[in-house]
Amino acid sequence: MDDIDRYLQEDLGTEGDITSDSLFTNEKAKAYVISKEACIVAGLEETKKIFNKTGVKTKLLVDDGTLIKEKTKVAEINGTTRSILKGERLALNFLSRMSGIATETRKLVDLCRSINPNVTIAATRKTIPGFRKYEKKAVVLGGGESHRFGLFDAVMIKDNHIKCVGSVKTAIEKIKQKVHNKIIEIEVENLEDAITAAEMDVDVIMLDNFNPKSGKRVAKKIREINSSALIEISGGVNPKNIIEYASFADRISLGYLTQNIKSIDFSLEII
Repeated sequence: MDDIDRYLQEDLGTEGDITSDSLFTNEKAKAYVISKEACIVAGLEETKKIFNKTGVKTKLLVDDGTLIKEKTKVAEINGTTRSILKGERLALNFLSRMSGIATETRKLVDLCRSINPNVTIAATRKTIPGFRKYEKKAVVLGGGESHRFGLFDAVMIKDNHIKCVGSVKTAIEKIKQKVHNKIIEIEVENLEDAITAAEMDVDVIMLDNFNPKSGKRVAKKIREINSSALIEISGGVNPKNIIEYASFADRISLGYLTQNIKSIDFSLEII
């Protein structure tokens, strides 16, 4: 059983779609999935998988990651009425949320790259449990970066780690003794810790909750010490202030992309 099976089971339970099963038998139908807003569409591959699970043929009319206009038909659906309706809501939920994330990501990427063509916009782990890979995929489709997927694929030394071991220096030393061939990133909250991290040659230094003015000053100091370290900005970043960080950051990560976006409105209309 994969993710799609589990999501369908959540909707169908043990009794299935009791409304459609009571109204229909094997009547055939054709439908279109239509965007009711302009957006970067994301979730079409998942839509096709959902309808395949319910026994419906799906023809995708655009590609994931495409900028589409309002009222664009994104998929043609053919099958029994019951099979179409069985997957309708799950497919629309995927499209709505993933397209919302992709669309907002693209807005921020375009905004920041108008200032700094090399800056990247990244997701965080602030995702809905069980839906992370789809949310991060949507960020990538919008032109952003996934960042680390979980606790296992990169080291991220955060404030609570540092508090528990005593210092930035101790934390980095202990990590380097035990972890090899993984990206090492550390979160710092002041200039002193940023300098220590730069001197100890970590891969990524995250400036956490810095205002733009102090962040720019600290980033300059880091680069004077270690020009190869990637400088990431995070904490308190939102669409209103993100452009103030774009000129000096290598990467900007923000939970906003997966926590606060507006879903895009899609509908399924049977012909």
